[in-house]
Amino acid sequence: MYDCIIVGAGPAGGTSAYHLAKRGRSVLILEKESLPRYKPCGGGVSPSIAEWFDFDFSPAISIKANTIRCTWKMGDPVEAELKTPEPVWMVRRDVFDYFLIQQAQKQGAELKDNVEVTGIEFQSDRWQVNTANGSFTGRYLIAADGAKGPMAKWLGFKERKRRLAGALEAEAPAQVENGHIAHFEFGMVKNGYLWNFPKADGYSIGVGTFIGGEPQDFKKILDEYGNSFGLDVKTCKQYGHALCLWNGEQKLHTDNAILAGEAACVVDPFTAEGIRPSIFTGLKAAEAIDKAVGGDINALEKYSDVINEEWGTDMAWAQKLAGLFYRFPGVGYKVGVKRPSAPQMMGKILCGQLRYGDVAGRAIKRLTPFGG
Repeated sequence: MYDCIIVGAGPAGGTSAYHLAKRGRSVLILEKESLPRYKPCGGGVSPSIAEWFDFDFSPAISIKANTIRCTWKMGDPVEAELKTPEPVWMVRRDVFDYFLIQQAQKQGAELKDNVEVTGIEFQSDRWQVNTANGSFTGRYLIAADGAKGPMAKWLGFKERKRRLAGALEAEAPAQVENGHIAHFEFGMVKNGYLWNFPKADGYSIGVGTFIGGEPQDFKKILDEYGNSFGLDVKTCKQYGHALCLWNGEQKLHTDNAILAGEAACVVDPFTAEGIRPSIFTGLKAAEAIDKAVGGDINALEKYSDVINEEWGTDMAWAQKLAGLFYRFPGVGYKVGVKRPSAPQMMGKILCGQLRYGDVAGRAIKRLTPFGG
């Protein structure tokens, strides 16, 4: 019997596995795909995650972006070099996620990939996890199987507040020029934005909407955006995927089990950043399970409290900002993005140096007279 079984080998699962194994706990990671595996994602990672680990992430970083360039309908550009100690990391998720898992394995975690979980059963004080390759037993369970995974439902989280957003992404191989620039376009899509994030050998280009509205032709919008960079995204494989946005305080634990990563709906509702919050939940999940194995009967409840307080409080500000900005994006671009300090603030938020609570009050005051 394992101390903990982790379902899902994304950033949350890999982080949990690493920190639990490092504490001497027996850990099994179950992943339905064969690793390394592709995962649609812009791949922008806050360098602040480094403080939660004791190894060098350099092998997992494709390129670093120290400049943000914003546009409105491909015009009216605002460009700013980030004055942060470390640029935003641009990663490919197949490399990044597998790198994290490998670090966990070095600490003693066990991986079974290409193994899909088919069901779970709670047996008085432990979980039996059933797969096509047999059953495994763990004292505790971390559900880190992503936005579309079944674990949350199987664990009984059926009535929770869950807000899905949509994104479409293409990977465009290219000779990368100005690989230090991350692009954001705010006028071509309603209720969201487009992005073009450089990698060493091409671009991750995508479109997402983060608040409700009428259906839009994502493929056409993405094609038009790609053309502006000389990219033919029609010839690239495109991936549609759901994003689980934070939507208010919620319970993230149950009997000997907790939700982490997108299964816990922790994606930033303003920027759609998902990797850093997933890693944060993975870190806190490991701390909670370690304490629970050590006999703390309140450890899992404290996990819910910590995520709601330390992440959710700031996401409440992000949600307010998103509601105003994306409903009145023209105004938002003028009074927000075009302010000289705005790109620097955005960069600091993306790099983990600033929280929304530090800037949201002023930003909402600027937006509200127009939108309220």
